Amino acid sequence: MTAVDIPAGSPFGLDNLPYGVFSTPGTAPRVGVRVGDRVLDLAALFEDLEIPDPALSADSLGPFMAQGPARWAEVRDRLQDELAGHSRRGEFGQFLHTLDRVHLHLPFRVGDYVDFYANEHHARNLGAILRPGSAALHPNWKYLPVGYHGRAGTVVVSGTEVVRPSGQRRGIETDMPTFGPSQRLDIEAEVGFVVGVPSRRGVPIPLGDFDAHVFGAVLVDDWSARDIQAWEYVPLGPFLGKSFATSISAWVVPMGALEHARIAQPPQDPEPLPYLRGDRAWGLDLAIEVSWNGQVVSRPPYAQMYWSPAQMLAHLTVGGASVRTGDLFASGTVSGAERSQCGSLIELTWGGTEPVTVGGRPSTFLEDGDEVVIAATAPGPGDARIGFGEVRGRVIGRPETAG
Repeated sequence: MTAVDIPAGSPFGLDNLPYGVFSTPGTAPRVGVRVGDRVLDLAALFEDLEIPDPALSADSLGPFMAQGPARWAEVRDRLQDELAGHSRRGEFGQFLHTLDRVHLHLPFRVGDYVDFYANEHHARNLGAILRPGSAALHPNWKYLPVGYHGRAGTVVVSGTEVVRPSGQRRGIETDMPTFGPSQRLDIEAEVGFVVGVPSRRGVPIPLGDFDAHVFGAVLVDDWSARDIQAWEYVPLGPFLGKSFATSISAWVVPMGALEHARIAQPPQDPEPLPYLRGDRAWGLDLAIEVSWNGQVVSRPPYAQMYWSPAQMLAHLTVGGASVRTGDLFASGTVSGAERSQCGSLIELTWGGTEPVTVGGRPSTFLEDGDEVVIAATAPGPGDARIGFGEVRGRVIGRPETAG
């Protein structure tokens, strides 16, 4: 028996305890932890324990994340001890709120946002779709984790509506562009990693120091306007086709909850350069599920990612760039070897040429009103599963055209 009732088989048990920022009607946002189907007010609990921490009363996880791994472990251990102690069972009600009574906020203020392209299946698929007859992978792909800097200001929390972007698109049978709403609006199922402890400019973060800097992981939907992206991306890469919205889950799963999900990453050939090489370049066994208007259309396996989170961070900083509290770096689209494991619609429908049936409708890219939900779990100790919750977004037309 625990101090809080947790449904049997819940992916939000004591082995998980993901962090978020919540508010209730008439109260300010503050730090909470999800326990089963409820949110635990962390600031109130620690006040009651007579060990108050102003960082837990903040409207962002930033101040807490900046305290570093020793503090993260201390709070996590104390939480697990308190929640496991049935002697306080009658006292926890004052600190708990049901999910339907809280508003979940963006859990941290995003500093810089970097998106990688770290999945070989996805990279090969896009190469075949966009560059038929040419090599699927560019020569550099297996030597470094390719990435780009995204727009931190349009990272939004799960549940935020996504306005269909407009921009320049290649004309039909001509090189003259047209302007208008994207007709090839897509999603990308990804996993993001959140920096807690900053680094010094000019000092790279080696593979073995990943855990000294990274606080936790979130689910990411990197919304993509493929027609805008296809016209603009040469020679400098993604810009307006990606900058309009990136959604993340409301819960940040601490890296300490993912110890049982660490696995050997797939073989890398050719062998990476020394700064990307070593036994610290572990992978993660995450099971992802993509639903489109309530219908599961894909189950991408994160275990098949070619580049690991530690390699991404090492490459991000090897040139001298520093990271700050709240920086977010994402994996890029997660895809597997099978079509049913593709993490983007451009792959799932092979560039729009092979529609999938969603709700009885042949579908290729997103229509106004469509909703996409990405969820994921990871193995925990024993038979436990660690839940990430979900990242949810619904597409709406631009305000001047929305009906």
